[in-house]
Amino acid sequence: MRGIIAIAVAGAGLAGCSSLSLDSFKPAPPLVKVALESVPPGADATTSLGPACKTPCSIDVPAPDAGFSVTFASPKFQPVTVPVQVIRNPGDFASPPTTIIEPSPVFAELRPTAPPPKARKPMRPKKPKSKAAAAPNPASAQSAAR
Repeated sequence: MRGIIAIAVAGAGLAGCSSLSLDSFKPAPPLVKVALESVPPGADATTSLGPACKTPCSIDVPAPDAGFSVTFASPKFQPVTVPVQVIRNPGDFASPPTTIIEPSPVFAELRPTAPPPKARKPMRPKKPKSKAAAAPNPASAQSAAR
């Protein structure tokens, strides 16, 4: 009986080790503070990485390997998407690695949406003039006489 319990415990322990991967030892990407501004202020700023806020604001995002984008939106304004570059400096023995965001701050100027076109009233057909209807056309009178 003890042998069966020992084998079960050893099997469970080995099963736990098999789920361990080297990815779990990699450090999490560093967080980078991104300042977001817009004209007019109060726009919803949403990053392609997920975090969002109302401008002016700052958010912390995990620094991706490639760039990302920020979309600014506000009612009655056209949305604007701004691309953001991530620049990594590896550092050396004297300085730590750094991550820079360009542009900083991320800025967008929102333009108002065009007003909807005004509804035009349908045009009425012109009424015939009463004098033209009353006076016969001399050319048609001559052709009728022939």
